[in-house]
Amino acid sequence: MKTAMQRPPHYLLNKIVRVSSWPLFPVVIIFLLTGYAMSGEYGLGALIDAKRALAIHKMLHAPLIVLLLLHSLPAMYLAIRRWGWMNISE
Repeated sequence: MKTAMQRPPHYLLNKIVRVSSWPLFPVVIIFLLTGYAMSGEYGLGALIDAKRALAIHKMLHAPLIVLLLLHSLPAMYLAIRRWGWMNISE
């Protein structure tokens, strides 16, 4: 097992991307379901009433933004480095 000093600098960023994807997935699914339930599209209005769907939808704004930024910013940074647009000597 490698120690923290032997791991590449982007190791932590890869872990952040992978770990943040798991809670992000259900948050996005619930966000979409409550949005469609509010509008009554695809029969999801029968699943939950619009008032409750709106309350849940509003509660998910902050977690969605935090998880999305936590997931996407390190992923974009790693992609830019991988494509060679950013050269940082390690």
